[in-house]
Amino acid sequence: MNVLLENWDRPFGLPPFDRIRDEDFGPAFDTALARARAAILAIAEGPGTSFAEVIEALELAEGDLDRVAGVFYNLAGADSTSAREALMRELAPKMSAFSSEVTNNKALWAKIEDLWQAREGLGLSPEQARVLELYRQMFLRSGAALEGAAAERMTAVKARLAVLGTQFSQNLLADERSWHMELSQAELAALPGFVQEAASAAGAEKGLGPVITLNRSLIVPFLQFSPNRDLREKAYEAWVARGANGGETDNRAIAAEILALRHERATLLGYPDFAAYKLEPEMAKTPAAVRDLLMRVWQPARARALADAGVLEAMLRADGFPGPLEPWDWRYYSEKRRKAEHDLDEAALKPYLSLDAMLGAMFDCATRLFGLEFREIAGPFYHPDVRGWEVTRNGAHVAVFLGDYFARGSKRSGAWCSAMRSQRKLGGEQRPIVVNVCNFAKGEPRLLSWDDARTLFHEFGHALHQMLSDVTYGFISGTNVARDFVELPSQLYEHWLEAPSVLEAHARHHETGEPMPADMLRRLLAAGTHDQGFATVEFVASALVDLEFHTGTPPADPMQKQAEVLEALGMPRAIRMRHATPHFAHVFSGDGYSSGYYSYMWSEVMDADAFAAFEEAGDAFDPAVAARLERFILSAGGSEEAEALYIKFRGRMPGVEALLKGRGLLDAA
Repeated sequence: MNVLLENWDRPFGLPPFDRIRDEDFGPAFDTALARARAAILAIAEGPGTSFAEVIEALELAEGDLDRVAGVFYNLAGADSTSAREALMRELAPKMSAFSSEVTNNKALWAKIEDLWQAREGLGLSPEQARVLELYRQMFLRSGAALEGAAAERMTAVKARLAVLGTQFSQNLLADERSWHMELSQAELAALPGFVQEAASAAGAEKGLGPVITLNRSLIVPFLQFSPNRDLREKAYEAWVARGANGGETDNRAIAAEILALRHERATLLGYPDFAAYKLEPEMAKTPAAVRDLLMRVWQPARARALADAGVLEAMLRADGFPGPLEPWDWRYYSEKRRKAEHDLDEAALKPYLSLDAMLGAMFDCATRLFGLEFREIAGPFYHPDVRGWEVTRNGAHVAVFLGDYFARGSKRSGAWCSAMRSQRKLGGEQRPIVVNVCNFAKGEPRLLSWDDARTLFHEFGHALHQMLSDVTYGFISGTNVARDFVELPSQLYEHWLEAPSVLEAHARHHETGEPMPADMLRRLLAAGTHDQGFATVEFVASALVDLEFHTGTPPADPMQKQAEVLEALGMPRAIRMRHATPHFAHVFSGDGYSSGYYSYMWSEVMDADAFAAFEEAGDAFDPAVAARLERFILSAGGSEEAEALYIKFRGRMPGVEALLKGRGLLDAA
């Protein structure tokens, strides 16, 4: 029997990673898809019409498929092989076709619609009523009510989009994997020790001497610390050119086709454009609401960035360069400015931010807030770098948490949280297996930057949303919430990294064990809003370009549209978008953040206000506030509208002022 379809006897039901081979996945998907089709056909054509016989049966119909996919797609993103990439390309249209078969099944749709029309008399619990509403919404938005040629075209559009999203992602990974820049000993010696270690480790993986790669945790510190302006320019231009280098891996035509197909998909369903379609179920609801938020933040952020650019250009000229300030100069001079104004040197800071110390801080906060305990467990896991923990509370099993923290050529860029298995109660209690994936530079010792530590906490906030989920139906479990709400737990959890008591306890020198000096801690926290003009501008520019791509008629040339949007905004010349179109994976590798990149900022409005609830209580670990946070946010999943859940936690919705204050931009507004 295929190992992926066996009953796994590993502790906590973990997959037997050491027994799984790439050649197992294709047959396992074929069998799991066949079983799912048979189960769904039985629901659609059988006599059952009750909530249990339709909706609850649908919840359980794809059990084998969920299990196989949960393993495969985690491995395909975090530890890709040529066989896995080929299977992803093969699966994209297959999985899309299966999804369309389900939502196009008229008998099944009729049963769901009948339940919806009779919902008032069914005696449903609030959670069941919400699940029914969301199932109906999913079917409608997938085209279940379309007929004839329109239904056929919708199926074709969705299949093509699935293929293009996979291709976009794989092209980006290929570009990131293929580029490196070798460093001479003199060029290496000009860098801080931790960058030298990371460059040497990256080179060793390739069988070379020290190299700079396009991994963010390596290239950003290189841009911060390399005094060689020519090398900074070479590395920076390679970084921002990902997906736009011509040839088979160029993503520009793919992006144009994706935008056209998304627009067609929306208009088939009666929406004026894709942004209107995509935003309807989110908290923001409309493109106008998104644009209003982003522009309220853009103006003060741009003003701050332009002022900062003047200071940095003066530093550039003082170094003997005529100017102007270029994008590859910004991080270098900003780092020099941070050291000068805050006496804060990242090279001196990093020894206090070892991965193990920050993991300890991350877990300690979860213990103090929610009573969770973490016990490291042995593998084997899917890669030697992966570590695992059993999560318990009061002795009871809560979840398994896997951490995969280091960059490698087989891993796509960025950081993310996923679940190999999600929480649910229907059909028997199922506890989650949650994975955090990061791309930290792998050196010895294993030290993090401050941004890396924030990323660690951010992704663990998502993990807590999965691990503390307490709902009956997997459809609304964990992070299955509105896209502009999903970043609230992750961004909120970042605040505890900055709690002085946390750093005092855990930010200890990796060699001596001595705590971070009090003066360094004070300067670190005082520098919290350093360069927020830059960070906010590069993010908001990306979010606005994403929004404009999906509003109105789709652009035939996305690169021209990108340029027009940035020009209209008055984009500072020394700052570029955080994610230019050809490598904007959030938007083009799938539908997740399409017309939704703004979500991080929408959630930030709430996370600043949510942490203020703890500050108002006088304790960052106030048990009553933590209990409300768990009850109404972390455990509730999508059981209610996001706004209703937030109001239950906080009593009201917040304004943008807390965000501006947190970024140090209130005085620039």
